[in-house]
Amino acid sequence: MIMAFGETGWHWLNPPREWTADDGLSLICDPATDMWRRTHYGYTYDSAHMFGRTLPGDLKLTVTFAGDYAEQYDQAGALLRIDEHQWIKAGVEYVDGGFHLSTVVTREFSDWSVLPLGRAADRVTFTLERAGDAVTVRYGLDGDPPETLLRLAYFPPGRPVMAGAMAAAPVGKGFAVRFGEVRAEAG
Repeated sequence: MIMAFGETGWHWLNPPREWTADDGLSLICDPATDMWRRTHYGYTYDSAHMFGRTLPGDLKLTVTFAGDYAEQYDQAGALLRIDEHQWIKAGVEYVDGGFHLSTVVTREFSDWSVLPLGRAADRVTFTLERAGDAVTVRYGLDGDPPETLLRLAYFPPGRPVMAGAMAAAPVGKGFAVRFGEVRAEAG
């Protein structure tokens, strides 16, 4: 278990080769990493870098981050993961030369929704709040509180989840990501 963000109990799934958890969490995302399951592309990846804590039941996850996105599908953000078949990730993704708010909900098959951001944000905060059988995804940009609703999705209730930060570089050579805050609290 790793001490980070003033708490113990953090751990990696697919740790990157380079990372530090001194003052926040900084990492260099390894190339050829991703989270996706079957839909449209026909492939399955479960190799994204995930840093989190395991929590039961209802919870609130808050993640604040910035990244040096450079290549198609570079992504960073927040993650709730039951297992490789059931998870939700939400964050910023670099797609077709632009920045997008991105949410992927996976229940055996992934679905993807994006909202063009129109610009690079210096800092983005996401909250994923699990209550019963639903997860509410909200975001805030450049220091604004995460109050804007992005998605409401079904998520199986009562199952422990890994809640934390994620980053991936599916087609690029990797990129730097800095998580200033990752807070996962039972709720």
